[in-house]
Amino acid sequence: MIAAPAGLHIRGFDVDRDIPDVVRVINAEHEADDVDERDSEEEWRAFTAHASEQLDPSRDLAVGEVDGRIVAVAGQDWVDTRDGAFREYRLWGAVEPEFRRRGIGSAVLRDNERRAASLAATHDTERVRTFGSWAADGRPGSRLLASNGYEVVRWFFDMVRPDLEDLPEPPPMPDGLELRPVTPELHEAVWRANREAFRDHWGGADESEAAMRRFFDTPGRDPSLWLVAFDGDEVAAGVFNGIYPEQDAALGIRRGWLDSVFTRRPWRRRGLARALILRSLTLLKERDMTSAALGVDADNPSGALGLYESAGFSLHDRFAAWRKPMEEAAS
Repeated sequence: MIAAPAGLHIRGFDVDRDIPDVVRVINAEHEADDVDERDSEEEWRAFTAHASEQLDPSRDLAVGEVDGRIVAVAGQDWVDTRDGAFREYRLWGAVEPEFRRRGIGSAVLRDNERRAASLAATHDTERVRTFGSWAADGRPGSRLLASNGYEVVRWFFDMVRPDLEDLPEPPPMPDGLELRPVTPELHEAVWRANREAFRDHWGGADESEAAMRRFFDTPGRDPSLWLVAFDGDEVAAGVFNGIYPEQDAALGIRRGWLDSVFTRRPWRRRGLARALILRSLTLLKERDMTSAALGVDADNPSGALGLYESAGFSLHDRFAAWRKPMEEAAS
């Protein structure tokens, strides 16, 4: 085993005291790497408040310290992929930029792999167990993964519509479908419809009660921004729109996000997604946003990429999903 860099101490995450430093490290890395994301302490408190079988913050998060200062953070969770093939132990991490090039990232990644493999050894599954990760293209995280034996398995794009002027007129809603406000008694049904809609897409997700609670407890989650189409009592499709003032202030922009665009299988191929996307752009403009963004699986078989391009979105940044075999966990 390769020794950790001198002075580095890796320990478990302490929810009562580590959140401010963890957010500081993550945001410093995002700023240094020109990634248009910023975390907040409130988001992290919501994220760590609900443990599930697939993500338990007390088990799955760790920090790296040098001379008592938190300079790195790492985490993991696991999912069963929707293709039925893998149980993927998804690893992520961040290193404070001024502490790069000291071997800290590699040490934290190895520790993350060790903890994930230990957890995997307790799981009884016939699926192939694998490490997974995620990184912005061309940044240090991608180079770290490549140098540690990971390979790209899927590409994803962040797409931006740079302005909200001259918006196309939304087409009429398909016959029999109507938009309804997402009131609290509908929250669970809408969330579960969203999860169901992605079950034939690549990857996997935590669909537990705890995951739902994390989602709705996240500060800034505003269902009044959502556009959800109903067919009678059934959720047919929707767009979860979001506005994040703290992130916008840090980036010096006013950008709304189409956080999730989904259509359940029985209602696909009817123009429903386009109708909701164009209405979402108008909604964001009315909320004083000047641009809009969304994320998309570059290999999405439903034609989502072309749909978004037709609505004025273009490529802004590239991210990759990576994998590495976990032979030691399978032995």
